[in-house]
Amino acid sequence: MLEASNNNELPVIPGKRYFTIGEVSELCGVKPHVLRYWEQEFTQLKPVKRRGNRRYYQRHDVVLIREIRSLLYEQGFTIGGARQRLDNGEQPESKNNKKQIINELLSELEEIHALLA
Repeated sequence: MLEASNNNELPVIPGKRYFTIGEVSELCGVKPHVLRYWEQEFTQLKPVKRRGNRRYYQRHDVVLIREIRSLLYEQGFTIGGARQRLDNGEQPESKNNKKQIINELLSELEEIHALLA
């Protein structure tokens, strides 16, 4: 399990459309039961539910979970404080997070370019 201060060391989010709860758990460094709990606490977090009530998270859900994780584990917010911060539209994106997203987009574009070449 990752330490709370290692949010910048989380793995790169792959270029998939949907992620299972197990995959999101690994990508975000939190256990599946925590993700299910956060769904109840944060109204913005609504994974798609399919057959058998299975959860499928999209990329924006994974980014949101990482932001929630950062607020709770790194910045020391309570659940209520983090909820309020997200409700106000003040979703903090650190420079490292923005760099990571840009790097992911660049690698995806390079993959597409290689396929077309």
